[in-house]
Amino acid sequence: MQRKDFIDVKRIVIKLGTNVLRNDDGEVAVSRIYSFIEDISNLVKQGKEVIIVTSGAVGLGKKKLELVSTEGDGIKQACAAVGQSRLMSYYENGFANYDITVAQILLTEDDFSLRHRYLSLRTTLNKLLELNVVPIINQNDTVSTIELNDILSGMQVCFSDNDKLSALVASELDADLLILLSDINGLYTSNPKENPDAEFIREVECVNNEILDLGTGASDGGRGGMKTKLEAAKLVTRFGGKVLIANGKIPYVINKIFSAEELGTMFIPTNENLSGKKRWIGYATNVIGKLVVNEGAKKAILENCTSLLPIGIIEVQNEFKQGEVVSICDENGEEFARGMANYNSEECRQIAGNHSDDILKILGYKNYDTIISRDNITDLI
Repeated sequence: MQRKDFIDVKRIVIKLGTNVLRNDDGEVAVSRIYSFIEDISNLVKQGKEVIIVTSGAVGLGKKKLELVSTEGDGIKQACAAVGQSRLMSYYENGFANYDITVAQILLTEDDFSLRHRYLSLRTTLNKLLELNVVPIINQNDTVSTIELNDILSGMQVCFSDNDKLSALVASELDADLLILLSDINGLYTSNPKENPDAEFIREVECVNNEILDLGTGASDGGRGGMKTKLEAAKLVTRFGGKVLIANGKIPYVINKIFSAEELGTMFIPTNENLSGKKRWIGYATNVIGKLVVNEGAKKAILENCTSLLPIGIIEVQNEFKQGEVVSICDENGEEFARGMANYNSEECRQIAGNHSDDILKILGYKNYDTIISRDNITDLI
């Protein structure tokens, strides 16, 4: 795809990573932040809608409190509380110079996982954009309790870093483009910090397992890394959005991107165009329940696009209610789909491995022939 076509967009989500918001000594990279603000202000003046997903609060708080580590009960949350106001002051003061109003939005996992809150958030964000406000979004580390709760230790949360959060925001708002700015030029055939012969990849047409395998872990000071960026790119391209991973330390990088300079790796949208409901089921919910199915059921779901029948279930793990989203895994434990359950976990255990015709006899009632209806299943591979 030509770069000028790639950047021909209206609604943009820009994620600013921790390592582009601070210098090597951990202090705020003030000039860089203000260059981002200037570039984004120019986009707004051109009539584009911009949403910022920002990292940095924990790091700023850690520096302010003169801490060496954020390990320990409540330390990260305390750092976030101290750092968030400091972070927002830079954005508010900077955008005020261009007569642009900003809004702070702090989100937890439940704001996506609980569908009524998910839809309410969408309404709020759309209204802010309609009012020409730039929403500035961050994970609410101060009150997020998922990682502190032993009861929920087996839960797969919808996001645990701002790469995934930015992808969920882009998905929820049907953004045309997600830009992930970090301290790396884009995607390489291997980690360029470890392999000087790594080759740069300019364009990715499909985020398949081969591409995902190129991802590495978090960089120093951050919680993401290339792995989470590729997972974000997979989500956004599945609903028809574009993604660009670029180096945020390049001076005035946002302006250069929208001047069609060849920076970063482009991820091209697929023709899949997942519906809003399918996106929510597959990516925006916290999942604790798990259904292990046989090979025949896996093949039927992935290749024939069928519902999940009780006869295909081998095992039911953890507890869940009717209507909750559960993970669908094969016999090797690989998650390949998610779906909204028609029966709760105990009912699923009772009817697992049986024909649909036997549900009434086993349970004494029958609400559905299927454990999960096809319309409520999202394939993940």
